[in-house]
Amino acid sequence: MAPYSLVLERATLDDIPALTGLWYAGFTDPGVRYLWPDTPGVRRWWDDANRQGLANKAYQHYMKVIDTNSKDRQGRPRTVAFAKWDMATQEERGPRYPAWNQDMPLQAIESLDTLVTHPEYRRRGAGSMLMKWGCDLADENGVEVYVDASRDGSFLYRKFGFVEQSLEGEDVPGIIPMARVPASKR
Repeated sequence: MAPYSLVLERATLDDIPALTGLWYAGFTDPGVRYLWPDTPGVRRWWDDANRQGLANKAYQHYMKVIDTNSKDRQGRPRTVAFAKWDMATQEERGPRYPAWNQDMPLQAIESLDTLVTHPEYRRRGAGSMLMKWGCDLADENGVEVYVDASRDGSFLYRKFGFVEQSLEGEDVPGIIPMARVPASKR
């Protein structure tokens, strides 16, 4: 078998079904599946949500990793991982409810909304490619990054400088809040 070749690219509207399929292949936790069951209707919902984000929200960056040595059903290189990075400004997010409190620090942040790698491609560098892209963008903009991590994903995020932000006694099963400060502030 020839070695695989991973390439980082921007996702397009044509990639939407593959991204949804990948989401379900990668997120198999029973709690996640309870909230988003693998049904045709929920898959359409994911397709629509990602299509809207890709088409209408320039501050959301959908990146994918493809394997040029493996083809999907359409004969295109197989999408093996993707991430959705959100760089929305306060104006783009819209009004907050409740409103932002003056005692809270007002700062720009980047949010890693989603990062998923197909199980067959884990620990082969695809997740790191997506993380490097997003962390480089955050460093360029001098902003922190936030993610709600899974236990498995937390190891990758730590590798890129993320630190757990859980408060004592506020453990949410399966979710680890993590943040990363930009390189210029370390």
